[in-house]
Amino acid sequence: MSKPRSQKLPVHGWIVLDKPTGITSTQALAQVKRIFNAAKAGHAGTLDPLAEGILPLAFGEATKTVPFLVDAQKSYQFTVRWGVETTTDDMEGTPTRGSAVRPAHAQILASLHAFCGAILQTPPA
Repeated sequence: MSKPRSQKLPVHGWIVLDKPTGITSTQALAQVKRIFNAAKAGHAGTLDPLAEGILPLAFGEATKTVPFLVDAQKSYQFTVRWGVETTTDDMEGTPTRGSAVRPAHAQILASLHAFCGAILQTPPA
């Protein structure tokens, strides 16, 4: 005889999760939803599986407020590894080329304006 399903609980509110690397935002949400046995849940935004960081999770009635957070201003911090090209354009790929050339501080500062404001990203093929 199969085990009866437990009734989902009406959990309402927000949890701010520090998502670790190695899982998707949807997987992180599913784990927390299972812990709370919550009936309804959603996440505000998405982090790449390789990214760690803040992932706001909404439960129950709070899911109605997700659009307000999604449209809010965000900031990102990152680490750069100069001189390495990989097969996947990220740290999971196999290095294909390397270079000892490093940009000067002034060159980096001069290029930062291209990364401010609204940016439409196209993932590599």
